Amino acid sequence: MRAQEIIRAKREGRALDDAQIEAFVRGVATRSWSEGQVAALAMAICVRGMTRDETVALTRAMTASGQVLDWSRERFGRPVLDKHSTGGVGDKVSLLLAPIVAACGAVVPMVSGRGLGHTGGTLDKLSSLPGYQVTPSRRALLSALRGAGCAIVGPSARIAPADRRLYAIRDATGTVESLPLITASILSKKLAAGLQGLVMDVKAGNGAFCATADEARALAASLVAVARGAGLPTTALVTDMSQVLGSTAGNALEVREAVDVLCGRAHDPRLVELTLELSARLLQLGGVHADLAQARAQAQRALDNGEAAQRFARMVAALGGPRDVLDGAALPRAPCVRDVPCEHAGVLAAMDTRAIGLAVIALGGGRNVAGADIDPRVGFDRIVPVGTVLRAGAALARVHAASEADAARGAALFVAALHIGDAPTRQTPLVHEVIAAA
Repeated sequence: MRAQEIIRAKREGRALDDAQIEAFVRGVATRSWSEGQVAALAMAICVRGMTRDETVALTRAMTASGQVLDWSRERFGRPVLDKHSTGGVGDKVSLLLAPIVAACGAVVPMVSGRGLGHTGGTLDKLSSLPGYQVTPSRRALLSALRGAGCAIVGPSARIAPADRRLYAIRDATGTVESLPLITASILSKKLAAGLQGLVMDVKAGNGAFCATADEARALAASLVAVARGAGLPTTALVTDMSQVLGSTAGNALEVREAVDVLCGRAHDPRLVELTLELSARLLQLGGVHADLAQARAQAQRALDNGEAAQRFARMVAALGGPRDVLDGAALPRAPCVRDVPCEHAGVLAAMDTRAIGLAVIALGGGRNVAGADIDPRVGFDRIVPVGTVLRAGAALARVHAASEADAARGAALFVAALHIGDAPTRQTPLVHEVIAAA
């Protein structure tokens, strides 16, 4: 099992067997493979690809490289379910879905991440809540799961450690885009979380990592097939990310919008529709409801009657956050809040969603280098949706910034990301496709 021979085999286009893949993952985790050797095989996989069986073996090996959680001892008596998104701008669905699904009779130990590239991260959003622990003790985690039915936390260093090193090397060597490596990276962490069902939100559009629906469809199909091969029931939805999801982009602002939706103070149609659709698919997958319509109706009731809001509040308190989170007062506020005016009348025909994500980063709400501090207060709210008829001087959004100069720069970046035309354009469907295991 010399590293050189395994690299050569994949370089020549041959399929690797389970033993070769396990040797590779072991070498990554124990550092017996050098960075150069890991990078060489990653590049060979990127160029030559992997079969479904190879990708299943890689996923299983990466899962087994660290701790695999077993919830059976906790005797929850409810299915353990989770949701994962490939990332977007303004995507705060996880903050809504976890308490909704918990209120419907499941346990949701949701392992989330920090912001990546132009997209916001769920952990960064929750970190805007004073005291919230994204890496809690096991006791605090279990307290949240038992009391609220959900806990949104970060990955432990013991979960899929091979993926942590492999991803860093992929990031430095231009091999992030490899479909088998993306699939194994996502699913190894989900398998290690001890799940019984997973719903994937694979985004497509100018604010997503998959720019086209075809690219997103290929990734979704790979995730569903490999997850099934590894024993994890999974359904994937290919969804639109050609405009900001909801009316906010920025960490504390997105938490505030999610709380307002949970409490009935706000209702963005696209955000609520996608949340309920994903929730219903997950409840059906976990066996809470065999009928999708019944699952959807129960998710709607949990949102409407306030039960999901109470679950969210209990989760936040159990993980060290403010006990009055539903009031929204604990969230930090930027000192400069200004309208972003429309320069001329027309119809908002399109937005460069990625550019809006980058504008949030320019305001200080994201990272240009790993580990950098972020300002949770900044971003945009009251963002008008695509298709809105505008008059000259009307507000396109509000910018939240640390200074007047930052607010002016942020507003200019936001305006530059919009295309205002003379006539409405055809709206992109919110859900392009649903891909379920055969």
